[in-house]
Amino acid sequence: MAAAMAGTMHLGVATRYFETRRRSPRPLRLSSSNITGRVSVSSVARGRSEKGRVLSVRCDAVATEEEEMAFERGSDGGLTIVMKFGGSSVASAERMKEIVDVILSFPEERPVIVLSAMGKTTNKLLLAGEKAVSCGVSNTCDIDELRFIEDLHLRTVAELGVDVTIISDLLDELEQLLKGIAMMKELTLRTRDYLVSFGECLSTRIFAAYLNKIGVKARQYDAFDIGFITTDDFTNADILEATYPAVAKRLHGDWITDPAIPVVTGFLGKGWKTCAVTTLGRGGSDLTATTIGKALGLREIQVWKDVDGVLTCDPHIYPKAEPVPHLTFDEAAELAYFGAQVLHPQSMRPAREGDIPVRVKNSYNIEAPGTIITKARDMSEAVLTSIVLKSNVTMLDIVSTRMLGQYGFLARVFSIFEDLGISVDCVATSEVSISLTLDPSKLWSRELIQQASELDHVVEELEKIAVVNLLQNRSIISLIGNVQRSSLILEKAFNVLHKNGVNVQMISQGASKVNISLIVNDSEAKLCVRALHSAFFREGTLHEFHNNGSALAKKTDAVAGSDV
Repeated sequence: MAAAMAGTMHLGVATRYFETRRRSPRPLRLSSSNITGRVSVSSVARGRSEKGRVLSVRCDAVATEEEEMAFERGSDGGLTIVMKFGGSSVASAERMKEIVDVILSFPEERPVIVLSAMGKTTNKLLLAGEKAVSCGVSNTCDIDELRFIEDLHLRTVAELGVDVTIISDLLDELEQLLKGIAMMKELTLRTRDYLVSFGECLSTRIFAAYLNKIGVKARQYDAFDIGFITTDDFTNADILEATYPAVAKRLHGDWITDPAIPVVTGFLGKGWKTCAVTTLGRGGSDLTATTIGKALGLREIQVWKDVDGVLTCDPHIYPKAEPVPHLTFDEAAELAYFGAQVLHPQSMRPAREGDIPVRVKNSYNIEAPGTIITKARDMSEAVLTSIVLKSNVTMLDIVSTRMLGQYGFLARVFSIFEDLGISVDCVATSEVSISLTLDPSKLWSRELIQQASELDHVVEELEKIAVVNLLQNRSIISLIGNVQRSSLILEKAFNVLHKNGVNVQMISQGASKVNISLIVNDSEAKLCVRALHSAFFREGTLHEFHNNGSALAKKTDAVAGSDV
């Protein structure tokens, strides 16, 4: 029915250019059962020879209706998954080669690749911008951070054996931008976003060029040029709904016209009013990945980190922390918001809306199963899934008899925080008092003088309507999991903390029913996490606790502090 034609091959799909005679207006799509192939690439730079990928296609059947539907979902013929890699995964030429091996270890997939900047680049760009403000135009070329960035990327290009011209214009543009900052003697939030965007733009160009060099056809994309439309909240922009159809149209259209693996900048967008480059906040590449997954309706979103998935707690606090095999979107969102560094707090929203599984895996250990995040899980498997610590929190106790039987008091309190643009983490109320904690990621990112001024302003405004007690150096310990059994969890938690002489100053349970937060002193926080982890995650106790309730408390009290 159709004749096969000449073409090239890249990862996971035939980039055959062919003509067909059709029995209907519907285009011919090939079933995976009609495609066979063998995979590998030639990488002279690594000193080993591998056969090139060869593909044979039998065009002897028209796709079935089921295959048509599968194609629309990306499972047969189109892009299939997103693979996002963070800064540590692309921190050097050697790491980039290893990541290519990771990608090629999934020959059945046709991935969209999302990359962060090379390790340390974002921080170096910010430091370079801050130094440029005061160094003078003639001295910008001598900024150490600029030299570091140039050396890192030029060395990486040389070691990968790709053409230096792919980044030379960007490096020149970066130097000119720093001179402009030096001339204006200021670094606005808008300019800051433009400045840090160079990190992702450089890493993706290098990575795509290397893929093409070894015979894996790839195409680089800047997210702000393919439809990532955001609010104009520089340094912490939100993705707008218009992004999804725009991104789908561009990536799907290019794939149909000229198939090539998309390599997309994470973290970046374009303001819908200003049309200026925006960033999605630290860790925003995760949000880029889940947004693309939802836009294209892909089968899975993979987030590759340097740990074996989402862990039961921070391994720096408790080295015996283990991977959590299964989380819900709600649990993952709470984990991210309350301090777990594995995922961006907003990244679960697109995946949840698109009902697309997110898999967190380790790029240093691809055999590890990682963590799968889905809409629901078997809650009988574990009472708790993880314990998260958020340090350096400020707590406010607000007491007023005016609350008693009155309406509008809470609105007045929260309007003060709204006016100052300060987020609140946890809230607990009684008849005459409110206790709350302030989000340190919003407050402590500012200059120290500005922090003190804003705290003073908060207290000053609140004291007009209430008695205020400001308590600093506090920590939030969040217990994430099936907290619908909260009485059992709290019974065990308070037993453990009491035995360790820790006083809980505030308790808050989220409306999502997957989080209980305890506020303690910073100085006691790590001790608490270790003791709680030892009690809740000791081998064999979780399921028993779920079924037998307080019986577990008696069994584990004797050993709750043994690992502290």
